[in-house]
Amino acid sequence: MCGIFGHYLFRSTNSKDVLQTRFLSAQRALRHRGPDDSGLETFQITSDPELPVSTISLGHTRLSIIDLTPGGHQPMHSSNGHYTIVFNGEIYNYRELRTELESTGYIFHTDSDSEVLLTAWAHHGIAVLRLLIGMFAFAVYNRQDDSLTLVRDAFGIKPLYYSHDENSFSFASEVPALLALLPRKPDLDLQQAYNYLVFGRYDDQAATFYKGVSHLQPGHWLRLDLKSMELTGPASWWQPSINERTDISFNEATQQLRELFLKNIRLHLRSDVPIGAALSGGIDSSAIVCAMRYLEPDLPIHTFSFIAPNSEVNEEPWIDKINDYVGAIPHKSIVSPSELGEDLDDLIQGQTEPFGSTSIYAQYRVFQLAHESGIIVSLDGQGADELLAGYDGYPSAYIHSLLDQHRYLEIVLFLHRWVRWPGRNYRNGLLMLIQPLVPESLRGLAYKIVGRSPTPHWINTKYLAQQGVRLTPPLLPDSPPEVKGRRLAAALRNALTGEGLAALLRHGDRNSMYWSIESRVPFLTIEIAEFLLQLPESYLLGPDGQTKRIFRAAMRGLVPDEILDRRDKIGFQTPEKNWISDIRNKIQGWLFTTNFCPFLKAEESRKEVGLILEGRKRFGPQVWRLINFYRWVGLSK
Repeated sequence: MCGIFGHYLFRSTNSKDVLQTRFLSAQRALRHRGPDDSGLETFQITSDPELPVSTISLGHTRLSIIDLTPGGHQPMHSSNGHYTIVFNGEIYNYRELRTELESTGYIFHTDSDSEVLLTAWAHHGIAVLRLLIGMFAFAVYNRQDDSLTLVRDAFGIKPLYYSHDENSFSFASEVPALLALLPRKPDLDLQQAYNYLVFGRYDDQAATFYKGVSHLQPGHWLRLDLKSMELTGPASWWQPSINERTDISFNEATQQLRELFLKNIRLHLRSDVPIGAALSGGIDSSAIVCAMRYLEPDLPIHTFSFIAPNSEVNEEPWIDKINDYVGAIPHKSIVSPSELGEDLDDLIQGQTEPFGSTSIYAQYRVFQLAHESGIIVSLDGQGADELLAGYDGYPSAYIHSLLDQHRYLEIVLFLHRWVRWPGRNYRNGLLMLIQPLVPESLRGLAYKIVGRSPTPHWINTKYLAQQGVRLTPPLLPDSPPEVKGRRLAAALRNALTGEGLAALLRHGDRNSMYWSIESRVPFLTIEIAEFLLQLPESYLLGPDGQTKRIFRAAMRGLVPDEILDRRDKIGFQTPEKNWISDIRNKIQGWLFTTNFCPFLKAEESRKEVGLILEGRKRFGPQVWRLINFYRWVGLSK
């Protein structure tokens, strides 16, 4: 795992000293992503000799995982000298790809997956992306046609940001490194700030919290012609089908899913450094740990867990069951509210942009514990909920599918059974039923009815409207014809490639890399996603409201039944209300000392937070977003 960055200047007259200072600042900003090695190279692009020279610089910081020798140094050049790559990620099937390439005459000089990726790119071009099993963000400079191509993996596991104008193009693994490359800091993107504060939406589209700074979205690539500054893309290289298969029974699908999952775990265990696992006690992380033991009977398995003693979100009993079952070496992180207050600035700066809840701190501490225990690679269950209809089962989408098919009696029976699960009730069930029927034009009114006004009193709506901000819920993606009757599969696809998973992967990437740990997510491969998204929806969400129906069945005999039969879901949740209340004096100090943005009514927003922290108004996720945003703005000055 690594950090990458690059900067292209078209016929620039900037001094070399200024540019070198920017490059070194960007490299320092990515040092935590790659503390083992670093590289930086600059190339001149052929141009008219009477004009200023165009240059492209590529930089890298390396966390050594595969091939610990200097052979993995980057930027890396192809054997024919045509291509140069900077690469962040892991290609888990690099051995198989290497064997195929050797059979066509290629000779390898290192044991690194980076060399395999570069050679495969030289051989296949962009078509190689569908052959890769891994997580990746990389940039390839092609000397033959003077082009730069950026690529991001199918799910966006590894980050990649870029910014461009008529004279320059910059990219980096994290926003702070990208900002170091730019001549001035960009302004705040008000639409993103509004979407985050009011609706809790972020990381679900190309835009970031900074104007002119974009994500390269999951499963996309773009290409820059270095002679003309013409940008092609971003364009999608992967979009899974959700057309339903009718040729596979539930039992056949169960067996096939089990085989695919074990294959994924086997590949994700490839490493030349110590491996551990994040264990929450839920089905997904428990399945990973049990599969590790099944495949590697003698492997010392270190697990890392967040414990919230004496709270309703404490998962310790379930964690202990799995550790005992596989004979793991447990490591537990127990956090006090005062520690949150002490670490919050580091957490906010490490995440680089605002985030959704204090559960991110629990994850931060788990990776800190892994780092202190000498673990460099960790397996994590991220993505399983989005693949398998987890959380509460995406019931609104499932109901919409039944509506498409006029299966009205099944809707009534489903809702009656769905509400019997923990954390669900008839009010939410009714909202799920109504949601598919609400036209887009009435969504703002619907939000107000359920107490989520698009224009809270602490927002300066007049100012935002003048700035062109849309004061409505973010638009839903258009529904293609194939979606009818497959609304649940479509919602899962959207969660995998857009809203939902993207934010969670950002949290995991920043928290793990802050501690120089590579976090692997074995659920997220193209093969398993394409398999699951084409199954009948009832295989994923049971008629009784049971989530992850097929995965629970696939793991029988591998994972203890008492884990598979769990009806609740907690994960890395935290006692957020208690934590924030215990450090409210510190929080209120931040709120009153931060010079704020004109789109927020400072006094009213501070009063809102104060009333909630004093228990005089209902506690909800919006209070954390206000606190986080205030502090992020203060630290970003």
